Formats: sequence, C-alpha cells, structure tokens
Amino acid sequence: MGGGSNSSHNIDNGKYVRYTPEQVEALERLYNDCPKPSSMRRQQLIRECPILSNIEPKQIKVWFQNRRCREKQRKEASRLQAVNRKLTAMNKLLMEENDRLQKQVSHLVYENSYFRQHPQNQGNLATTDTSCESVVTSGQHHLTPQHQPRDASPAGLLSIADETLTEFISKATGTAVEWVQMPGMKPGPDSIGIVAISHGCTGIAARACGLVGLDPTRVAEILKDKPSWSRDCRSLDIVNVLSTANGGTLELIYMQLYAPTTLAPARDFWMLRYTSVMEDGSLVICERSLNNTQNGPSMPPSPHFVRAEILPSGYLIRPCEGGGSILHIVDHFDLEPWSVPEVLRSLYESSTLLAQRTTMAALRYLRQISQEISQPNVSGWGRRPAALRALSQRLSRGFNEAVNGFSDEGWSMLESDGIDDVTLLVNSSPTKMMMTSSLPFSNGFTSMPSAVLCAKASMLLQNVPPSILLRFLREHRQEWADNSIDAYSAAAIKAGPCSLPIPRPGSFGGQVILPLAHTIENEEFMEVIKLESLGHYQEDMMMPADIFLLQMCSGVDENAVESCAELIFAPIDASFSDDAPIIPSGFRIIPLDSKSEGLSPNRTLDLASALDIGSRTAGDSCGNRGSTKSVMTIAFQLAFEMHMQENVASMARQYVRSVIASVQRVALALSPSSHQLSGGLRPPPASPEAHTLARWISHSYRCYLGVELLKPNGTDLLKSLWHHPDALMCCSLKALPPVFTFANQAGLDMLETTLVALQDITLEKVFDNNGKKTFCSDFPRIMQQGFMCIDGGICMSSMGRAVTYEKAVAWKVLNDDEDPHCICFMFLNWSFI
Repeated sequence: MGGGSNSSHNIDNGKYVRYTPEQVEALERLYNDCPKPSSMRRQQLIRECPILSNIEPKQIKVWFQNRRCREKQRKEASRLQAVNRKLTAMNKLLMEENDRLQKQVSHLVYENSYFRQHPQNQGNLATTDTSCESVVTSGQHHLTPQHQPRDASPAGLLSIADETLTEFISKATGTAVEWVQMPGMKPGPDSIGIVAISHGCTGIAARACGLVGLDPTRVAEILKDKPSWSRDCRSLDIVNVLSTANGGTLELIYMQLYAPTTLAPARDFWMLRYTSVMEDGSLVICERSLNNTQNGPSMPPSPHFVRAEILPSGYLIRPCEGGGSILHIVDHFDLEPWSVPEVLRSLYESSTLLAQRTTMAALRYLRQISQEISQPNVSGWGRRPAALRALSQRLSRGFNEAVNGFSDEGWSMLESDGIDDVTLLVNSSPTKMMMTSSLPFSNGFTSMPSAVLCAKASMLLQNVPPSILLRFLREHRQEWADNSIDAYSAAAIKAGPCSLPIPRPGSFGGQVILPLAHTIENEEFMEVIKLESLGHYQEDMMMPADIFLLQMCSGVDENAVESCAELIFAPIDASFSDDAPIIPSGFRIIPLDSKSEGLSPNRTLDLASALDIGSRTAGDSCGNRGSTKSVMTIAFQLAFEMHMQENVASMARQYVRSVIASVQRVALALSPSSHQLSGGLRPPPASPEAHTLARWISHSYRCYLGVELLKPNGTDLLKSLWHHPDALMCCSLKALPPVFTFANQAGLDMLETTLVALQDITLEKVFDNNGKKTFCSDFPRIMQQGFMCIDGGICMSSMGRAVTYEKAVAWKVLNDDEDPHCICFMFLNWSFI
C-alpha cells in the first residue's frame, strides 16, 4: 500500500492500471515536491516523462488522491500508536501511584490505631523523634537536631551516598513523606504529570512524575545541568568527582540560587550528588547537603549568601516501552526561612512555590526539548526554538543579576538620597559591558556606553491577584511607562552618543504586540513590542522611527496556584540578531500565603505602607481579613556613559518611584476589595467632610431639579448616597483640568477605581469626544441655571473599558455660603460594553 511500492492499482472507468517501478518513482518525485498538483502540472508531468505517456491525466489524478489518502492513514496510525504508548505508560504510572497511595493509607491507618491505643505516647513521640522527617522548625527559632559530624572521606561519602539513595527512593516511590496532590493538577495523557506537595515534614518538598519523550541518558544529562533549565539557579560548580565500584559517580558540588526579591539574601548549597544505575536499568541521580562533615573537603560560607540545606532529593529515570522515559522528581529543601523578614517567610516555606519554580520547571523544560527535537520547525521571526529559548534565558538571567546585584559580577551600590525606597547599583565591569560596548552600525556611529545602572525596589501588594496585575501592566504599558525612558534605553544599544531624555508629550503612539514563541502549556511566552513613533526626539539621540522591545511574560494564568508572575523586557535593534545586546528590566510578583497576615510597620517597606487602604478609609480593615498578599520586585537597567552617572542616577531614581506610584494606583483599582466585600457593599468613608458633602449634594439637587435625590427614610444621608444605584461623582472646579474628588460605590465601580486613586482621574479622561464637546459647550449653562441633562452616550473607565449610560445629569453643588463647591454628575442605567 505504501507510495514507494513497485506497483499499485488504480481504477479508472473499470480498467486496472499497473504502474511500473519507474513510473512510481516519477510520481513519487512529484508527490514529494507537490502532494496536490494541478491539472496543468499533471499534464506537464506526462509531457516531461515519456514513461507516463500511456497513462491518462485522470488516472494520475486518482493515483495522487490514493497517495494522499495513504499518507493521511499512515500519519494517523503513527499518531494513534504514539497516543497508545503514552496512555499505556501513563496507566502504568497511575497504577504505581495507586499502589503507593494504598501503602500510605495503610501506614496512616496503622498510626491512627496505634495512637488510639497509646494516647499517652503522642507527646513523647513529638519531642523525642529526631529523624529527618520529624524535625520541627518554628517561625521564630531555628531548631536543628544536633548530630555528630559525618565522615567526608571517600569511604564516608560513599556511605552517605548509599543512605541518600535509600531515602530518596522511599520519598519518590514509598511513604517516607506524606504527599498530597497539588491543587489544580489533574493527571492525563496531555498533562505535565502527577504533581504533589508535602504535608507535615521538615522544610518544603515537592514530588512529580511524568512521561518524557527523551531517552534516560539524555534526560539525566539535561537535569544535571541545572543552570540550563532552572531560572533560579545562578551557578553549579563541580568541585570534585569520585568513581564508585558499581560504576556510579560521586560529585561534590557548590551551587548558588538567586534571591527572588531584593528583600532577602540569596541561598547557596554545599552538597553531594550520586549518580548510579539500578538493577532494573533505571538511572538514579540523588543529592543532599554536606553541612556537617569532617575529614574531607568543605566549602566556607560565602558573603551575601545564606547556606541552606538540600534534604535527600533527586531524579529516578526509567526507560519507557516504545521510547522515552518515566521520570520521578523529588525536591526537598530547608531554605532557612528564619533568615528573612517574617512577612516574606512564606516564600521559603511554600511547597507549592517550590513545585512551581523547580519541580514542574524541570518537567516542562524536558517536554519542551522533546517537542523541539520531534518538530524542529523555524519559529517566530525566522528563529529556531533553541535560539528563542536561549534569548528567554538571557532575559531571565539578566533580570536576576540586576535584582541580586552580586559584587563579584561588578555591581557596586550608590549612595542613597536619604530615602531608602529605591536602591541604585552601578556596574562598569568589562564582562557586563561586553553586552553593550562598541557595536558598529551602518551609519558610521558606534554605541559607547561605559556602564550600566540598575534602579530596583520591592513593594508589598495586598488583595490583588498577581496574574491580573501583570496582565494589565503588559497590555497597558502607557499607564506606567515613560516614553522618553524607553527612547533613551533604545538609543543606548543603537548608534551614536545620546543625552538625557527630554519628555515630549505624545512622542509615541500605542504599542503593537507581535507574538514570537510560547511554551507547550503557554505558561510562558515571548513577544516583540513595537512602540510606534508619532513625533521626533532630539536630533542628537539618533532615534529610529519605532522602538522595539523583546519581552518575556509568564504567570498570567489566573487558575495557576501560587504562580510567580514575571514581565521582563529589553530594548533591541530592529535587526534583532541572536547576539544582540540585552539589558533586561521588568517586574516579578510572587504571592505570599495567609501565614503572612498581621504585618507590622517595622517589618515592611515604607512603600508598602501606602497600600494599606484600611488606614485611609473607615471600614476597610474588615476587608483585609483573609486577603492575599504578594511581593513585587521592580528592576530597571540603563546603559550610560560614566560622566553622566549623577544625572542618570537621579533620572532612574525618579522614574522607578513614578512606576511604583503607578503600580500602586493600578493595584488599588484592581483589588476586589475596592468594589464589594463578602457580606455586603463597602461602607462609605465616615469623615465629617464626607457627611457635609453628602448634605450639600442632596440639597443642591433638590434646589435645582425640584425633586429629592435621596428618599427620606430616616437613615444616614451619607450611607444612602453611598448605596445609591446610579453612579454619582463630584468634580472639582478649582483644578485644571478638572479632577474627580468623590464618588459613591456605583461611581467607583463604573470608573473601576478606588477613593484613593480617584483624584488622579481627570474629567477629560472619562468622556469620549462627543461627551467632551457637549460638556464644554454646555458648561456655561450649568453655571448659569445650575444643572444640565446630558443625552445617553459612552464614557471610559480608568482601565480603558467602554461604559454606556442611558442618561446623565450634572448640577452645581453649593456649600453653606451658597458658593459653588463642585459639579456632581449622575450616570443613570450604566453598563460595561
């Protein structure tokens, strides 16, 4: 049946045609070039190949139809075989997991029965058991059982390796740790695998098992090169290698992990890694820390790092029938949470975060490599997946280096301006400047920045999902970014000398997002941002018509549990070469779980205090119960010439502070607590000024329109105004342009903002063009007769969403002295489009 067979039968008008091998070869050649040739192409083939002269064009058409059908059947059969192999392997994996769970249940039933029969021993067990799975650490004191130093001679290391292997296998396939399925993870043929997190053990631990379309040797090779796939791993140095009698290897390793935020130090590890082959042919890579050893090599503490501990962890890699591997991963750490502020300890006590950042990252990377091997297609902008993956790693590593600012990388801190909210670092090392210096361009200029400045800060956010906030920052860059800074950053990697940016209103139009690549599960994607120019900058900045940014985004899935969200970008040249200089900047938002409740002022940044909206309005404190918190880290890098350091430092400090203020306003507007609380609407601000304003609004409405705005039901006037079904908002007459000073709950919902951020919204941002014209032409009438009715139309929320309203009324609000105080707007029957 194959297209390459010596003969085939076609039916045409009841006749059988037998093709010769030469005819089949000629037809196959055309099929490889064009599986669906046109009528003219088939006739041309008959003319060019005399051996096909005795075959009619219609018969050749039927041959191609049959050939395409066979190819389709072959591909479908191959696909079904692959799915069947995957399902078979997944079924085997699920059966093994089921057996393990049954053992765990039996173990728990036995323990329960024992405790019922010996209740007096429970307290003793809790205090006398010092096994690796029973050590308790508290949030205030770091309690570690005291053991005798372990022998680190070659024989002693082999003994430690055997013990580590046994403990790792018991965690990966046994009941040494009580594993619970990670929320939101469902196993299946297309899922990443079976993911679980620890419950009630020392430190934090995560476990995963899944299918990988790579052979075990290749899987082991990739996993051992941790910096290539773990975004958190800064370096992994193999200090010494020993061979074992069974053909395995012992490696002494020093590893460093980046700190995820500027508020905590980085971690390092001195550990042993043991690689061996088991009797059933499975590959095992297990590792553990060597923090308490003697008679062997050791690693002294490193400045700016906290020495953490890896408990028995590793990888079990088994060959899978039909190709590929079955992989079990166990990550078990004690990250010394006592060394960070209490508000951040959940970052180092969350097994879910460990699973997201490390365990699942390994599986995702392996699946990505497998797909790239099976489908080596050219991706976005003519680049292969491996090249795009390398670019994403450069973005991530560059951002991590900026956040951490290690001195051995050449970073040095600049003196503060007296306010410690933004930290400035400068790097003029040759290694750093290799990314930016002396790149010739076609116009004869060269870019000559001699240093890189990094401005970074961290802030605490409350009750705003990281995914929603990050998605807003990505889609509404104009709400926080400064076009002149983008232009300056782009000029630094392009041609010619450039001076400090001078803001020009309206210099750049909207952004255009050009998709570039994404991972299998779309948890991370890359894109090119095009900022379209609408004007001109200074001539000496040598600015191009448009600005391009390479951007990487992850964590925008709202359904992901405790997922870290990142938005990292860097200016690029329009040529976009693989070795182009990349100086990343961006945002990282990491969720903090409920254990970080009850912040005290001395444990948070001054920046975060502005986010405590409970101190601003009465009643907000009740909305903080059970709210989620997260920490956002901001880092911006700018290349510059050394003689401009003071000016660039001042500009960068001011810019980061403006970004922080913008993010705070956006976070407050996006916070669910700014709209409704469980159990009812948010209460109004109960200040005396608010009560007076409510009285003025109601009195003026009655005077000018002759009817009551609020029904006199004996309740509080401010409360009635606050819960009025129509959107009410007051606009100041003193400010130019006019800004809003007050809105009721419906008004805040319509504008998608909060009372705190309301004052940053001007009247002209709300109305569309027709509304602006109507208001400007009728404004004198409002001041003369005291009110005006506005026909239905469309206005815009602070988030850029269109709002339609059936009718609007505007009236002049008079104070007790009958002087104009503000203008009040009421939008009736409004809704989002």
